[in-house]
This record gives sequence, structure tokens and C-alpha cells, in this order.
Amino acid sequence: MRSQCQIPRNVPANQNRSRGAVSPPPQGLPPILSIAERLHADHRFAGRGNTIAFIDSGFYAHPDLTTPRNRIVAYHDALHHKTLTEVPTPDESSWHGMMTSVVCAGNGALSEGRFHGLASEADVLLVKVGTLSRIKHDDIRAAIEWVVEHRQRYGVRILNISCGGDYEASYLTDPLSRVAEEAVRAGIVVVVAVGNAGHDPNHKIMPPASVPAVITVGGFDDAKDLRPGNHGLYHSSFGPTIDGLQKPEVMAPAIWLAAPILPDTPTAAQAALLASLAKAPDAQLQRLINENAGIDRELDAARDHDPYMIRNLVEIKRRDQKVISRHYKHVDGTSFSAPIVSSVVAQMLEANPALAPQQVKRILIQTAKRLPDVSTDIQGWGVVQPNAAVARAIDVRI
Repeated sequence: MRSQCQIPRNVPANQNRSRGAVSPPPQGLPPILSIAERLHADHRFAGRGNTIAFIDSGFYAHPDLTTPRNRIVAYHDALHHKTLTEVPTPDESSWHGMMTSVVCAGNGALSEGRFHGLASEADVLLVKVGTLSRIKHDDIRAAIEWVVEHRQRYGVRILNISCGGDYEASYLTDPLSRVAEEAVRAGIVVVVAVGNAGHDPNHKIMPPASVPAVITVGGFDDAKDLRPGNHGLYHSSFGPTIDGLQKPEVMAPAIWLAAPILPDTPTAAQAALLASLAKAPDAQLQRLINENAGIDRELDAARDHDPYMIRNLVEIKRRDQKVISRHYKHVDGTSFSAPIVSSVVAQMLEANPALAPQQVKRILIQTAKRLPDVSTDIQGWGVVQPNAAVARAIDVRI
């Protein structure tokens, strides 16, 4: 099974973004907007009092989650059956879970608060399962079982799963699907990325995204443009499932999303150099390249060129490498649409902690807004509307 994100070329270990003290975008490109700006979210709510669990290939204790307060309540390695109070030293599998958790619950510490998630004050429980190259069907099942077993200890109300199983299976008999349904019955709102195979003729919906009780999230492209009518589709998967069920239920932005870069990687070094060059005066360009020799061979080769040629190369590379600033890149995939919906759920549960998972799902569906001229099969009930969902959550009588 694979994570539901798009992995850019030449990116060894990171693809994320946050909000931030952003260096200027590549020339001619609109700036990357925060999720709150794009979805017109209610700033009064930030997921307080909730713990969101993430099942993913790996994690990093990013400053957006650990400062000024460490909101990581625990880290569990489901493959080796060990639970730690601190996240281990990152490896090549750490970047994906780091991104999904920060997109959802990061506070934008490295972007001066700009690229914060909607659940920027929620606690997080990080559950590692598999590696970036392979996450097994049964390992996801075991990870969900662990979350359900420990939900009361850590106060888990929401479970985000930005990965999928190895094969199609009926929710009536598939062990992974049945465990996902058990999590919902236990009081956990389960949010799952639908996948990115909508452009393929055989766009299967893999468990647990195919489970009726979970909230399955597709993606759309708002083109970084808040004006009505400028939205398009992302190539997210869609149903019917093997059981003939409609999936996804809702959509959220799936592209042009700010996410953090994994520190101490070649990608981080390149992003830092590009950000420095973009801000530097002409007279300092050659010195900066010389001081950072070996980070980027094309820049090394261009060090003696005229400043305007170096600047053109820098802007091209920032665009190609999706660099927003030294700490953030923009990413795409339904892996990031799902945590956006999880963050909306955290806002709803802060506004009304008594909501049951079925009520949360119903409210999200009732308040979603359909995109015009887009098939219901592809978008479900439409794009999540955080303000409307929170307002409806407040009004619900338990």
C-alpha cells in the first residue's frame, strides 16, 4: 500500500508546507495561501481539548508541533510494538507523516504563524506503520486496533489515515475494514484519504477508504484563487467501491498546500540555499554559491554567470522544486486533503465535544458545497465548509 500523496521528482525525503514568513514566490506565481484563508475557517476554534491520531509511514517532531508546547502525546511504532514519549531520529520514511500531521495540526512556528493548520492547538498521537515504500494491509489494521485500545489513555477523538491497503475488499469480510468500523463505533471519527488514481480507468477504492462508516476525502484544485468559479478537479480516486458504495463523501484542497521540509536533508539544504539567493543582492550571489558548494550542481556551474542569469536559474529551481521558503514547500495529494478535513473535525469537536462520529459525518455532508459541473460520483457532497460545519455543530442538540 502506498501513501496518498504525490511525490515530486528529486525530493529525497520531504515535501511539506506550513504558513510562514515566506520568501517571495517565484516570479509570476501567486503566493501560496494558508488553509484558513482558502477555506474561510472560523479562527475561534483550533481543535483545543482533542487528540488526533495519525497512522503513517513515519514522523518527525517538527517545531510546528512542539513549540511553544510539545503537543505530541506519544509515538508508537506499530511494526516493532513499542511506544515512546519522544519521536526517534528521523529517517527517509519520516517526511510523509510529518507533513500530514503538520498540515492538520501545525501552528506555523517556522512561518511566523502563517501556515498553520486549522487544528493548531490539538494534541497529536503519532503511529508509525511500515515505510514510505510499503505499508501492508494488515499492518494498518494492527495500527488501528492499537489506537482503539489506547484511545482513552490519550484522549483520541479523531484518527487520520493518509494511506491505503494492498487490495480491494468488501467491508463485510475484510479485517482492515471491520477494524475501521470498530474504531467509529468506539467513538473515533475516522478520516481517510481516497487516493490519487482518478486519472486511471481502474481507479479502485482501497480499504479503509472504502468503509461506509469512515469519512473518505477526495481532492480539488482551487488554483490558489479565492474568486468563485476558478476551481478545478484534482485526480483523486472515486467510487463506486467494490460493494457499490459512493466514495468519497467530501473534498478538500489537494494541491498548492504548504508543508514542512524535513530538516537535515539534501532537500532542506537546497531550499535554504535557494531562499537565501532569492533575497540576496547581486553582489552576494557568487559568494553564497561558493560557500554552499556541492548542494546544487547547476548553481555551482552557474556561479560565474551574470547576476540576472543566476536569478533566472534560482527562480526556475524554486518553481520546479516547489520551494516556498527555507522551511516549507508546496505539496499535493489526497494525503493532505484528509488531514484538512480532520482539522475541521477537531474544530467541530471543540465547539461541541458531545458530537458522535455519525453526527460529525452527517454535518460535514450537509454543509459541504458542491462544485458546479462536476459529477457527484467524483466529488460526493462537495467541498468542506469549516465555518458552516462548526456553526451546525454548535447548534446540534445532543
